[in-house]
Amino acid sequence: MGPDILVAVIAAASTLGVAVVTALPALLAVLRRNQAATQTAVQAQGEETRSATVDALDTLGQRIEARFNARVDDVRDDLDEVREGIARVREWQAGHDAEHLIIGTPRPRGDST
Repeated sequence: MGPDILVAVIAAASTLGVAVVTALPALLAVLRRNQAATQTAVQAQGEETRSATVDALDTLGQRIEARFNARVDDVRDDLDEVREGIARVREWQAGHDAEHLIIGTPRPRGDST
Protein backbone atom coordinates (compact mmCIF):
# COMPACT_ATOMS: atom_id res chain seq x y z
CA MET A 1 0.00 0.00 0.00
CA GLY A 2 1.50 3.25 -1.11
CA PRO A 3 1.59 6.49 0.79
CA ASP A 4 -0.95 8.14 -1.54
CA ILE A 5 -3.52 5.36 -0.82
CA LEU A 6 -2.85 5.65 2.88
CA VAL A 7 -3.44 9.42 2.73
CA ALA A 8 -6.66 8.88 0.74
CA VAL A 9 -7.96 6.33 3.30
CA ILE A 10 -7.14 8.66 6.20
CA ALA A 11 -8.81 11.59 4.41
CA ALA A 12 -11.92 9.52 3.65
CA ALA A 13 -12.13 8.29 7.24
CA SER A 14 -11.76 11.79 8.62
CA THR A 15 -14.39 13.13 6.20
CA LEU A 16 -16.71 10.35 7.23
CA GLY A 17 -16.01 11.05 10.91
CA VAL A 18 -16.75 14.76 10.46
CA ALA A 19 -20.00 13.92 8.65
CA VAL A 20 -21.09 11.57 11.47
CA VAL A 21 -20.18 14.09 14.18
CA THR A 22 -22.04 16.84 12.30
CA ALA A 23 -25.14 14.72 11.66
CA LEU A 24 -25.29 13.22 15.15
CA PRO A 25 -27.10 16.15 16.91
CA ALA A 26 -29.71 16.32 14.13
CA LEU A 27 -30.19 12.55 14.29
CA LEU A 28 -30.61 12.66 18.08
CA ALA A 29 -33.14 15.49 17.76
CA VAL A 30 -35.17 13.48 15.26
CA LEU A 31 -35.05 10.43 17.51
CA ARG A 32 -36.22 12.50 20.50
CA ARG A 33 -39.10 13.95 18.47
CA ASN A 34 -40.11 10.48 17.30
CA GLN A 35 -39.90 9.19 20.86
CA ALA A 36 -42.08 12.06 22.11
CA ALA A 37 -44.59 11.52 19.30
CA THR A 38 -44.65 7.79 19.99
CA GLN A 39 -45.11 8.39 23.71
CA THR A 40 -47.98 10.81 23.02
CA ALA A 41 -49.60 8.30 20.67
CA VAL A 42 -49.25 5.52 23.24
CA GLN A 43 -50.79 7.71 25.94
CA ALA A 44 -53.67 8.59 23.61
CA GLN A 45 -54.24 4.92 22.86
CA GLY A 46 -54.11 4.17 26.58
CA GLU A 47 -56.80 6.76 27.27
CA GLU A 48 -58.86 5.39 24.41
CA THR A 49 -58.53 1.86 25.75
CA ARG A 50 -59.40 2.94 29.29
CA SER A 51 -62.47 4.77 28.03
CA ALA A 52 -63.62 1.81 25.95
CA THR A 53 -63.03 -0.56 28.87
CA VAL A 54 -64.98 1.61 31.29
CA ASP A 55 -67.85 1.90 28.79
CA ALA A 56 -67.87 -1.86 28.27
CA LEU A 57 -67.87 -2.48 32.02
CA ASP A 58 -70.72 0.00 32.51
CA THR A 59 -72.73 -1.74 29.80
CA LEU A 60 -71.99 -5.14 31.31
CA GLY A 61 -72.96 -3.87 34.77
CA GLN A 62 -76.26 -2.56 33.43
CA ARG A 63 -77.01 -5.87 31.72
CA ILE A 64 -76.19 -7.83 34.88
CA GLU A 65 -78.30 -5.49 36.98
CA ALA A 66 -81.23 -5.85 34.56
CA ARG A 67 -80.97 -9.65 34.69
CA PHE A 68 -80.70 -9.59 38.48
CA ASN A 69 -83.77 -7.35 38.77
CA ALA A 70 -85.67 -9.66 36.40
CA ARG A 71 -84.76 -12.65 38.60
CA VAL A 72 -85.85 -10.79 41.73
CA ASP A 73 -89.15 -9.94 40.05
CA ASP A 74 -89.59 -13.62 39.07
CA VAL A 75 -88.95 -14.72 42.66
CA ARG A 76 -91.42 -12.12 43.93
CA ASP A 77 -94.03 -13.39 41.47
CA ASP A 78 -93.38 -16.97 42.60
CA LEU A 79 -93.74 -15.94 46.25
CA ASP A 80 -97.01 -14.17 45.47
CA GLU A 81 -98.30 -17.36 43.80
CA VAL A 82 -97.27 -19.43 46.82
CA ARG A 83 -98.99 -16.98 49.17
CA GLU A 84 -102.14 -17.10 47.05
CA GLY A 85 -102.00 -20.90 47.12
CA ILE A 86 -101.60 -20.87 50.90
CA ALA A 87 -104.54 -18.47 51.20
CA ARG A 88 -106.69 -20.82 49.06
CA VAL A 89 -105.70 -23.79 51.25
CA ARG A 90 -106.54 -21.85 54.40
CA GLU A 91 -109.90 -20.86 52.93
CA TRP A 92 -110.55 -24.50 52.08
CA GLN A 93 -109.50 -25.57 55.58
CA ALA A 94 -111.82 -22.99 57.12
CA GLY A 95 -114.70 -24.20 54.92
CA HIS A 96 -113.89 -27.81 55.70
CA ASP A 97 -113.86 -27.06 59.44
CA ALA A 98 -117.20 -25.30 59.03
CA GLU A 99 -118.61 -28.35 57.24
CA HIS A 100 -117.51 -30.54 60.13
CA LEU A 101 -119.19 -28.17 62.59
CA ILE A 102 -122.39 -28.16 60.54
CA ILE A 103 -122.40 -31.96 60.32
CA GLY A 104 -121.78 -32.12 64.03
CA THR A 105 -118.60 -34.15 64.02
CA PRO A 106 -115.75 -32.01 65.16
CA ARG A 107 -112.63 -32.49 63.19
CA PRO A 108 -109.67 -33.55 65.32
CA ARG A 109 -106.68 -31.19 65.32
CA GLY A 110 -103.78 -32.25 63.20
CA ASP A 111 -106.06 -33.94 60.64
CA SER A 112 -105.46 -32.43 57.24
CA THR A 113 -108.43 -34.15 55.50
